[in-house]
Amino acid sequence: MKRQAKTVLKISLAAMSAALLLPASGAAQQVPDDLTTMPAVSDAYQPATTPWGDPDLRGTWPINDIAELPVSRPAQYGNRFWKTEAEIAAEQGRVEQLEEAYSSEDEEGTIGLGHWIEYEAGSRRTSMLIDPADGKLPAFTQQGIHDAAEMRATWVPGQTFDWVTDFDSWDRCWTRGFPASMLPFRYNNGIRIFQAPGYVVITLEMLGTRIIPVGDDLEQWPAAMMGMFGQSRGRWEDHNTLVVETTNMQPGASPLNMATRGVPPNNTIPTSRQATTVERFHMVGPDTITYELTYSDPVVWQAPFTLRVDWTRDEEYEFYEYACHEGNVQVRNYITASRAQREQEYQRGRMVEPVDPDAGPPPATDPASRGVGN
Repeated sequence: MKRQAKTVLKISLAAMSAALLLPASGAAQQVPDDLTTMPAVSDAYQPATTPWGDPDLRGTWPINDIAELPVSRPAQYGNRFWKTEAEIAAEQGRVEQLEEAYSSEDEEGTIGLGHWIEYEAGSRRTSMLIDPADGKLPAFTQQGIHDAAEMRATWVPGQTFDWVTDFDSWDRCWTRGFPASMLPFRYNNGIRIFQAPGYVVITLEMLGTRIIPVGDDLEQWPAAMMGMFGQSRGRWEDHNTLVVETTNMQPGASPLNMATRGVPPNNTIPTSRQATTVERFHMVGPDTITYELTYSDPVVWQAPFTLRVDWTRDEEYEFYEYACHEGNVQVRNYITASRAQREQEYQRGRMVEPVDPDAGPPPATDPASRGVGN
């Protein structure tokens, strides 16, 4: 991958005790006295405008600084949206340990995990979820449970591989999924916003660019027309907020990526054709966007849910090529290795039938396609 252009900053205990969500922004939300409450997003800030008069969101907004913030609230925080000052102070030790790892790699001329997984203390939030208030993702419907069991990915333990359909969209370097692509991973978390009259464009460092028309009376795609990022239609609300509604999302990719903290494992959350999102990009300060996402899919989830995080401007952050699996050999290697392993198991009497090395996509009912022991 790459070393991030942004050096992880040491957050002093004094800065943490100031009880700001994002100390560097100058517009961060104050932590309430009651840590079980979540204040509304402020609309006090008046952002600059583009030459054609729209609120100006343009810039580079990497989300490395929220990569450690889980989607779902860990049980240790109970019903609190916010950490105590003592809890956030305790995180300083981890920052110092990682800084030592960065320094060692720099001195040795190597790039290892210390620069793959960058971490910043200082976030007082306990999770991204603000609704449901308990900080937990809603349960799946019975259809959601069924559809999740049918999904395929390299992240599923014990799964076998016979065809490209045994891999998820991230395995195949298409997309991390939507809205998963708007949430942090362990690296390559760059987000860059461009604007033109009638459009907002969001470029993602890891796989993908969203082109969002903005205006009134934008026509929705026919139901049969789908896209991996769906159809996004934007409008300006008040003086500082872009609202984007997305429909027509292509089923197949997980809407929450398992490499984001606090997300169910295996990358096998299904997306139905009824899935929709509403995003709000609130410009709350010159260097801060509060990003809200409400996701609804009544076929898969028993209720909608809403996430809220803050993005911090960093114009020194650089994008590098995200090569994914270089040479495009990994899918074939997985299939070849999986078939060889099952052939060995057949020779040992552990499989009913041998695997045809020239097999195409197997029928869904073929036990070999579902994994030994699954």
